[in-house]
Amino acid sequence: MTTASESLPPPSISTGPIAWVRERLFSSPLNTVLTVLSVWLILMALPPFIEWALIKSSFTAATSQECRAGGGACWAFIGQKYRLILFGLYPYEEQWRPLIAAILLVAMIVASCMPRFWNVSLPIIWVGGLIVVAILMWGGVFGLRYVENTLWGGLPLTLILATFGIAIAFPFGIVLALGRRSRMPAIKTLCIMYIELIRGVPLISMLFMSSVMLPLFLPEGFSIDKLLRAQIAIILFAAAYIAEVVRGGLQAIPKGQYEGADSLGLSYGQKMRLVILPQALKIVIPPLVNLFIAAFKDTSLVVIIGIYDLMQSAKVSLTDPAWRGFSIEVYIFISIIYFLFCYSMSKYSQNLEKRLATGHKR
Repeated sequence: MTTASESLPPPSISTGPIAWVRERLFSSPLNTVLTVLSVWLILMALPPFIEWALIKSSFTAATSQECRAGGGACWAFIGQKYRLILFGLYPYEEQWRPLIAAILLVAMIVASCMPRFWNVSLPIIWVGGLIVVAILMWGGVFGLRYVENTLWGGLPLTLILATFGIAIAFPFGIVLALGRRSRMPAIKTLCIMYIELIRGVPLISMLFMSSVMLPLFLPEGFSIDKLLRAQIAIILFAAAYIAEVVRGGLQAIPKGQYEGADSLGLSYGQKMRLVILPQALKIVIPPLVNLFIAAFKDTSLVVIIGIYDLMQSAKVSLTDPAWRGFSIEVYIFISIIYFLFCYSMSKYSQNLEKRLATGHKR
């Protein structure tokens, strides 16, 4: 039995970097082995990569032979082809237009994430911004040269496909989720059939069907261009997955919330718009953002139907006989672009969760 006169052992370190390292990296024998193995792999791979990517790399070479002479990465190839990668087949002298259009799209997305614009001004910003984007991309007015959408490509096209795909699929998915929980058998059956059918096939199949099969069902003399068909396929595909995520959020709402809204005499539309949907959407922010990130990346699949998005433009840049053999640099370049957009969406969703966190955490 310890007496008051005996000295007690010093308390163990429970806070600070040492405690964090002990808890996260060396908390068990398995974690210790994995930590040591990870450090070993990093030490083995990082120095050669730094040597290839920075020390022996070439940033100013004029020819591919000069790039290969150094034995490292040929970033000069990106300097030679970045306009083709970013803007595809868009006329070279007009590429300032898709550049401004891409900046406008990103600015509108950023404005949509700021609470100060969560009012009537946001739809006005989007309508005005989309009109400007359309004028810049198509042209044909205000002295701008007309450019067919078959020549669009690169990053602006990827942003257009992802932005319109997510923006239109989101409300469509909410309607499908509500329809699947409807008490009307016909509506419920139709929504279930649509959701399960779309979720049962890959996006590649949807793109092929929209490109090959959709024109067969249109009236004679009526056609839809390839870009719009791809956009429709992305919207239909994303909406089915959004519907299931939203349905999970609706099921997570306690029954008392529905009963409370009914006791106030709210109509079905008022109940969903004012009480149920705000809570359900708040709960499913993480899976929703995960779907948005997946939809942004899945736009690269349009290459299979010949649309020059960012991925296809990168592949085209590799066909130049004078600059062949630098695919690693190209894919690293576009990977950084995809990472920046996806990581930004992920960090914003985390901040939004913290801002809206009320009482659903366990």
